[in-house]
Amino acid sequence: MLSDAAWNFLSRVMHMSGRIYNKPEHRMTLEGILFRLRTGIPWRDLPPEFGGWSSVFCRFNLWSKKGVMSGIFSHLPKLHDTQWLFIDGSIAKVHQDGANVAEPKAQDIGNSRGGNSTKIHLAVDSGGLPVHFELSGGQANDVVHAESLISNSPESAVVIADKGYDSDKLREFIKAAGGDSEIPRRSNNKKGNQHMDW
Repeated sequence: MLSDAAWNFLSRVMHMSGRIYNKPEHRMTLEGILFRLRTGIPWRDLPPEFGGWSSVFCRFNLWSKKGVMSGIFSHLPKLHDTQWLFIDGSIAKVHQDGANVAEPKAQDIGNSRGGNSTKIHLAVDSGGLPVHFELSGGQANDVVHAESLISNSPESAVVIADKGYDSDKLREFIKAAGGDSEIPRRSNNKKGNQHMDW
């Protein structure tokens, strides 16, 4: 799945953390992790070409705890096209076993109309590649996390969002940061949407 050039770049990023050693099997392990994340299959169904599923899972777990995976995620946004920044939120239903943990405060699970859920607040660049994300309970309003999403993302010329982010305070925040906003107003707003560049 990874080209030689992509692997060479990612391995350098992984080793910059100083938390992992340079081992040849790391490429197949990372490819197994990416394959599993892209397909959503259970770890046990991981094809054997990537190595033993338990080894891949243990390495994923270890790299997550050591900050290697978040290091990759935080390094990649520096390479993106940040002319535009798109922000939005999406709800993910929580599995029934997900709420039965020892420390429920450590999880972002809320109660929305559909039951227990988590909301993923995501900022993506001009090409649709993620640059920052935050989690909250499913009942959280999108606009609550807007300023934080924008502040933690690379500077962008234009911030684009849907009507869920209709807030004059947010528009002023974006303007103060030196950017333009393309956020439509709700249909009951008397100001209208003449400002929008559709």
